[in-house]
Amino acid sequence: MSAQPSVLFVCVHNAGRSQMAAAYLTHLSAGAIEVRSAGSQPAEQINPAAVEAMAEEGIDISSELPKVLTTEAVADSDVVVTMGCGDECPFFPGKRYEDWVLEDPAGKGVEAVRPIRDGIKSRIEALITDLLPAQSGTS
Repeated sequence: MSAQPSVLFVCVHNAGRSQMAAAYLTHLSAGAIEVRSAGSQPAEQINPAAVEAMAEEGIDISSELPKVLTTEAVADSDVVVTMGCGDECPFFPGKRYEDWVLEDPAGKGVEAVRPIRDGIKSRIEALITDLLPAQSGTS
């Protein structure tokens, strides 16, 4: 049995982009990928427009809470996806890092958040294809 790949999503506030990405990856990989998300400066709560945008997709993130980024979370993840937090993410050699340039949904209404959400979803689908190429378990 192969080890389950793990992905950490990081954005500054862990209230919008990283939460939507984590929710999509959990939902679309059906638990085949371990998912974490965190922020270098976590917000008080999840962005309500992000909650609404994900609810339109049938995914409830209303009970999620922004979490602080820890060195352990990075160390425990195979893939680290940053979303505009720049150098605030700890770097470990041998990990796969990706930086997804996505508009910050903070302070925006759901109409502005939908295209950000859709951009995240397409990137998540590509990431799943990359991390679980065959879904057959014969790797």
